[in-house]
Amino acid sequence: MGKLTFNAFTKKIYIKASLEKLYWCWSTKEGIESWFLKTAEYHYGYGKQRKPKENVEVGDSYIWEWHNWNGQEKGSMLQANGKDFIEFSFAEVSKVSVSLEKKKNAVLLTLRQYEIPTDEKSKMDTYNGCSNGWTFWLANLKAYLEYGILLNETEFDLTSEPMAGHIFVNM
Repeated sequence: MGKLTFNAFTKKIYIKASLEKLYWCWSTKEGIESWFLKTAEYHYGYGKQRKPKENVEVGDSYIWEWHNWNGQEKGSMLQANGKDFIEFSFAEVSKVSVSLEKKKNAVLLTLRQYEIPTDEKSKMDTYNGCSNGWTFWLANLKAYLEYGILLNETEFDLTSEPMAGHIFVNM
């Protein structure tokens, strides 16, 4: 293992699902809303919106909204090969790549977030916040695909709690 730095982190998880299903979970509106987001929009060309089952492509822009968070995440798709790799801009200042590799009866999902600035605010908000967030969301994806359950909070409205994102483990 290399030296710990604050400009990047990697998260890995084995998930017993097909490569195609995992790619669908990351590359379509329908897929990403099934386990991760309240709403997702993907736009291409001159404001045309992708259909729910349509794979994203390089150059698409996105607008994402989560349950229990009033903000929006906006970015663009930087790479999407249609089978086992996707990369997008994230958190206004960084990039995220997701690679999928078939391993025996599972898929090894490797998520890497990088190009994170190393000022104190970015260390706390982007490195720490996103690292914790992705840990939960990857476990949520595994629970969804292997057991048919979601772990994220959708029943209780946490948006009125100012510190909810720091104290609730399933946002």
